[in-house]
Amino acid sequence: MAARHSALASLVLLACRQNGQSALHPGGPAAERIADLWWIMLVVASVVFLLVFVVLVRAFTHKGFRAAPRTASDDRTPTMWVLAGGVALPAVVLTPLFVFSLSTFAGLTPRDDTGALDLVVIGKQWWWDVQYHGEKPQDRLRTANEIRIPVGRPIRIQLRSPDVIHSFWVPGLQGKVDLVPGKVNTIWIQADSVGIYRGECAEYCGLQHARMQFRVIAQRPEEFARWVEENRRPAATVSDSAAMAGQAVFLSSGCAFCHTVRGTPARGVVGPDLTHLASRQTLAAGTLPNTRGHLAGWVGNPQAIKPGNKMPRIPLRPEELHALLAYLGTLR
Repeated sequence: MAARHSALASLVLLACRQNGQSALHPGGPAAERIADLWWIMLVVASVVFLLVFVVLVRAFTHKGFRAAPRTASDDRTPTMWVLAGGVALPAVVLTPLFVFSLSTFAGLTPRDDTGALDLVVIGKQWWWDVQYHGEKPQDRLRTANEIRIPVGRPIRIQLRSPDVIHSFWVPGLQGKVDLVPGKVNTIWIQADSVGIYRGECAEYCGLQHARMQFRVIAQRPEEFARWVEENRRPAATVSDSAAMAGQAVFLSSGCAFCHTVRGTPARGVVGPDLTHLASRQTLAAGTLPNTRGHLAGWVGNPQAIKPGNKMPRIPLRPEELHALLAYLGTLR
């Protein structure tokens, strides 16, 4: 039984490492500082706990202290314990931790922001709108629920919210920062190694708060540059008959009122930009893997999968749905 529990614990820990959502397996400088602070606090708290436990055990097991005659020093003992345990010990323990915490928080912002990449992330109920800014309009791009970044480069993210308070949290890269309506907050992240770091909303924001996830995908600089170049392009022109029929369904069924597909008349901004939908890993802010079958279920009845989300169910005939899926599959 013990071996079974040990194996299960190992699998759980392995899963935590693989999904990149553990603050104790940092992937960047800010997360390393936070992890160091956590371990130091854990050690200090453990020592204090053991000290208190030893004193408590001694108090319960000490013999004869009631039978002995009281002296003047006995009257001072309670006061000494209060001063030592209630004043001196907290001061000795908490003051260094407070100073170290301030130093850690100060280190979460890079001293040199030269070469930083600027992003805007807008938290909405219940998905993430990710915008890459550029000096020219053609240099900008927009995606959803995925943040692609180059390894080893500081990333400055402006956080905004148009509806309620959300919280941006990538445990493997940084601490939490809230997105407050009417206010712009800033967070810095940096990944030191290639990988996928899961993030989520850490502030209850409504019915589908638990399904408001995102992924930070750290790539080599040359791979990131290729991704940027590809995603700045408009959607490819469709030539296949099924995809052409699906594009007509997309533009006429109401999808175009909420979504943008660059290179087409679809210019909606209510929902995610779908120009390169097929290249994303998940659907509905991490709710589903991005496969044709899951996409069919999401388009066919989004409320059954993520109740309360802002995407209405649009009635489509089977042939229309299949054509639409063919078209969406071309958006790479």
